[in-house]
Amino acid sequence: MKEIINELLGDHFYVILTRLLIALCLSGLIGFERELKNHSAGFRTHILVGVGSCLMMLLSLFGFEFFLEHYENIRFDPARIPSYVISGIGFLGAGTIIVYGGTIRGLTTAASIWTVAGLGLVVGVGMYGAAVVTTAIILLSLIFLNNFERLFKKGKVSHVIQIVTLPDLPVNEVVAVFDNHYVSIKKVEISKSDNNYRNIFINTEGITNAERLTLFDEISRINHVRNVTELK
Repeated sequence: MKEIINELLGDHFYVILTRLLIALCLSGLIGFERELKNHSAGFRTHILVGVGSCLMMLLSLFGFEFFLEHYENIRFDPARIPSYVISGIGFLGAGTIIVYGGTIRGLTTAASIWTVAGLGLVVGVGMYGAAVVTTAIILLSLIFLNNFERLFKKGKVSHVIQIVTLPDLPVNEVVAVFDNHYVSIKKVEISKSDNNYRNIFINTEGITNAERLTLFDEISRINHVRNVTELK
């Protein structure tokens, strides 16, 4: 019975199991950080990418031993399958990138998915030390560098104001309100909604609560304006 189980599991079963579990833990740590920040690719996605990449590397290392041992004419490059993993993961990463007007979101998550794929390959080949150090670097970059960037933005709080209007309203009437109060506009985005209304997103920086209330009051008095809110 024991011989049958060993034959079914293979000679490298415990090595494969160990590496898959390590890939699960390391990729899960990175995915958990993304999940906490409510990104599109979170805990499960990163685990699947990391474990899947590790599996492909294990296939490359151990999956063709039988053919190599029994057929002298067969030559195999163990780096061939991993190279396809690295190039193919770009399609999954591209799915997390959202382009909305002039704003691009999801680049960091796409990069973390690509890195987790590499992490799975490294674990699959048995480079545990490099995998642990890489995971630590990635987590430090995602957590602490994000807080470090906020220090430079302190005192320069960005405000995104959404204005729902009818299609007939000229945008320059809304922009004129900001100009009259000497409020700098960083970006303006316009989109159509399903109910034939138009959404105008205006990105400003550093306005006070009093200025915001004044702006909201004046904008709401413009004809064809239906709603004015600030996005969090």
